[in-house]
Amino acid sequence: MLACTASFTAITQALRKQQGVTLVELVVGITVLAIALTLITSILSPLFVRSTDPWHQVRAAELGQSLLNEILALSFDENSNRSGGLLRCAEAGAPACTSVGQFGPDGSETRLSYNDVDDFHGFVGNASELSSLLGEELASVYLNYQVMVTVSYPAPEQVGGISLPAFSAKRITVAVTTPTGSTLQFSAYRGNW
Repeated sequence: MLACTASFTAITQALRKQQGVTLVELVVGITVLAIALTLITSILSPLFVRSTDPWHQVRAAELGQSLLNEILALSFDENSNRSGGLLRCAEAGAPACTSVGQFGPDGSETRLSYNDVDDFHGFVGNASELSSLLGEELASVYLNYQVMVTVSYPAPEQVGGISLPAFSAKRITVAVTTPTGSTLQFSAYRGNW
């Protein structure tokens, strides 16, 4: 029985020496863990930033398409007959279409009073300037988004090589910049008919 007690005592003393960690082991363990977490975070952090890109792209597409719809609903040109007349600008007996140098708002027009496509040329807006057609403010929906519109007469190579008569179409480009800084461009053509 004495031999059992002696070996039991030796085992418990050995276990007592093995319990716990030293301060050096603790510091080394924390340092290794910190280095590992730093590496993992630095590898994954670019993914966190880009994880919102698809969401911002969808929002930009909604905004771009909405603005294009608003622009395409307007008359082709200031000099086109809006009352259902037979002549369009640049046709024989009709006034000339607006030259590129005169694109932009006519006089003191504001966005709400734009009446033809090229009035939007040079339009730049951010969330505070955007509103729906019903007059609802969109600042909270499109916070930090920016839009820029350009209007031009397209060259034949811009319309798939189709040879169009002069002044028969206008190319409308809406560029939407997302809060992450990426820019998406949307284009449409408005014909003189």
